[in-house]
Amino acid sequence: MPRLRYRALTRGGAREAGTIDAATAGAATEALRARGLIVLDVRDHQDTSGRLAGRVRTGDLVEFTRALAALLPAGLPLVRALAVSRDIAPPSLHAALDDVHERVARGSTFADALGAQPRAFPPSYVGLVRAGERAGSLNSAIARLADAIESEQQFRARLVTAAIYPTLLAVVGGAAIVVLLLVVLPRFGALFASSGSALPRSTAIVLALSLSVRANAVLLGVAAALLGALVIWLAGARDAAAARSRIMLGTPLVSRFYREVLAARTARTIAILLGGGAPVIVALEDAARSLDDPAARDEVQRVRARVREGTSTATALAEGTLFPPVLARLIAAGEESGQLATFFSKAADLFEDRAKRSAARFVALAEPALIVAFGIVVGLIALALVQAIYGINLAPVRGGR
Repeated sequence: MPRLRYRALTRGGAREAGTIDAATAGAATEALRARGLIVLDVRDHQDTSGRLAGRVRTGDLVEFTRALAALLPAGLPLVRALAVSRDIAPPSLHAALDDVHERVARGSTFADALGAQPRAFPPSYVGLVRAGERAGSLNSAIARLADAIESEQQFRARLVTAAIYPTLLAVVGGAAIVVLLLVVLPRFGALFASSGSALPRSTAIVLALSLSVRANAVLLGVAAALLGALVIWLAGARDAAAARSRIMLGTPLVSRFYREVLAARTARTIAILLGGGAPVIVALEDAARSLDDPAARDEVQRVRARVREGTSTATALAEGTLFPPVLARLIAAGEESGQLATFFSKAADLFEDRAKRSAARFVALAEPALIVAFGIVVGLIALALVQAIYGINLAPVRGGR
């Protein structure tokens, strides 16, 4: 017998969602009405575990988390709060939240239900919820989680905004050079060939490059498409996290910036967990599970192991090489003052500010560097063409002499 998914209201006005075995949607509706429910919707059941109707933006996740953070302190049970939050949340989250609601209603923990939807809720989100459930402070954990996601969203938005102009400049400049090589230079090549004059070496080199690019245009286009696909995969795919981390940490000009970003995220996560009342060992364990970057996750696991052996958190951090040394010094001050959560939060603020300034410096250097680079390339091409034209114009004069 087919399994159908339904949404309904109880006589008290509470929303209910679940599945029912029935031959048809009509039969399911009758069975639900017999149970005293007001049927809103009956449709074919599809297991949404791990799948979503569309891409979930960070802003959508913030909107849902804010709604849930407002409902839970009002005394609503989690199942009811999820049902109401689902109606408030953007459509991209509806399918995932239906599945989460159903799992929680069947007795699953909130964290486990969220973990069944990895495309909607990242490991960091699930880990912080799990820590809140473990500490018995889910309400405050959700509120802190909303603040953390919003802060992360604003941080990423600033980085993206800073990168827009250099990226646009690189794309436009690259497109201009491609047009020169594929369209403009071949026409000049035909003109020069018809003149029968010997070409300067610089012009011959530029025209040979143009012919080579034009002859291999399809191959170069495929290579560019594959490179673009690789970049997109590295940037967004979760199974590419290890490769992405190695590349970022191994690139000289990017490594320092990326370490500051990792330090900010790690410190922010630990600060939230400690602020929720978790002991240091538990906070480090949950933080390691929550982090997306494999290098940061392994480093926090190493720090946790050293702390379990009796080493202070600051000393364990100082023994590593992933995070900047300033983090260990700040945490040492936090341990001395008994305000570890506060100093982890201060460290997160510090490294976020450093990362923003590093990005601003990179953009400030990248813009003139790109302009100069493209100017040199276009200038050399123009100079080669002018030399050839000048030589052709002088040829009759030389012949007359």
